[in-house]
Amino acid sequence: MKYGIERLGAVALLATASLPSWAQEAASATAPVVHRGDVAWMMTATLLVLMMIVPGLALFYGGMVRAKNVLSVLMQVLMVTSLVLVLWAFYGYSLAFTEAMPWLGSFAKVFLSGVTPESLADTFTDEVKLPEYVFIAFQGTFAAITCSLIVGAFAERIKFAAVMVFTVLWFTFSYLPIAHMVWGPGGWLLEEGAIDFAGGTVVHINAGVAGLVGAMLVGKRLGYGREALAPHSLPLTMVGASLLWVGWFGFNAGSNLEATSGAAIAFLNTLFATAAAVLSWSATEALVKGKPSMLGAASGAVAGLVVITPACGTVGPIGAIVMGLVGGVAGLWGVSALKRWHGIDDSLDVFGVHAVCGIVGALLTGVFTSPLLGGTGDADFSIVHQVWVQFYSVVVTLVLSAVVAFLAFKVAGALTGGLRVSEEEEREGLDVTAHGETAYRL
Repeated sequence: MKYGIERLGAVALLATASLPSWAQEAASATAPVVHRGDVAWMMTATLLVLMMIVPGLALFYGGMVRAKNVLSVLMQVLMVTSLVLVLWAFYGYSLAFTEAMPWLGSFAKVFLSGVTPESLADTFTDEVKLPEYVFIAFQGTFAAITCSLIVGAFAERIKFAAVMVFTVLWFTFSYLPIAHMVWGPGGWLLEEGAIDFAGGTVVHINAGVAGLVGAMLVGKRLGYGREALAPHSLPLTMVGASLLWVGWFGFNAGSNLEATSGAAIAFLNTLFATAAAVLSWSATEALVKGKPSMLGAASGAVAGLVVITPACGTVGPIGAIVMGLVGGVAGLWGVSALKRWHGIDDSLDVFGVHAVCGIVGALLTGVFTSPLLGGTGDADFSIVHQVWVQFYSVVVTLVLSAVVAFLAFKVAGALTGGLRVSEEEEREGLDVTAHGETAYRL
């Protein structure tokens, strides 16, 4: 009995001594955690997205214009990116990612007010956080590439000043509301259940529609439809497309916000869908035109990247390949049959690739997210319901972007004495007339 009491007392003492560690473990299970691996991955992903813009997008666009306009396109992409990143710090982040209204955030964090090195941002895991500075930088690059995409639609004939004024207006009144509605806390489309893992609606449809409106208002290039307006350097375009593909892994896999299996599936889907789209675009082009082109293959890569973007974190690898195959054909249709039908000089096919493939990708996300097709949806996932949600998210984006773009271009034109350069300046080339430089010395 004596030994039993002593043993019982020893057990009680041990239990009492262990209570603080149990309490500490319970507290640590719910306390916010920042993993160094996540931070390192997200900073890397941010750099990859920046690489997509400069040099990736800039070279992709630059190679497709004529030699006399290549510097103007490079300059527009660089300057739009820089402008948007500064605006993002001033008020963009606050309006997109604070909770206030279903369609827009608040001014609580203008000029990054209240954000410190200790501030944390949410991830998709409740207790896992990121330094808010990292999240701000990552999302800032998304805003920058969206606005930069638009310039390809009216390349070679728009005033530089008009581009800059338009960017401020469209970023403020189209990009920020759409970003908040789809990704922001309390956002309307987010609450409705819309799936846009990395920017099908926010980035690609949004930019593609604005580009089409701009191309329509600026008007066709001199000689469009009557003389060859061929790309001056397909090797530059190929280099740009390659950088876009590599950088897009940061775009898509980075949108997981953590270095986990969620990032791995987005990474894998980005690899497979893009490859599938290159094959389907080139095969279809060979059947229709007799030969597959380098420009077509590069454009097919972009089409695949666009189509998988909204779905990259929620579909399976085989679903991604199917989406890529469809996206390659859809993109080719967008830059050929659809472009002939609407007759608008969308110089570098921003609408034909980004908007068309963005729409296809958004709708197919509602299909291939189904667990029956290898997706990550739960057991009661309804394809019909999700496709409907995806559809009206697309419609909201189309309408808002088009209306804002129309008004923004009108204001930009009024403030800069018209959107378009003179006929003489267009014939001489924007490199010399807008920037006083030439890309090549003969």
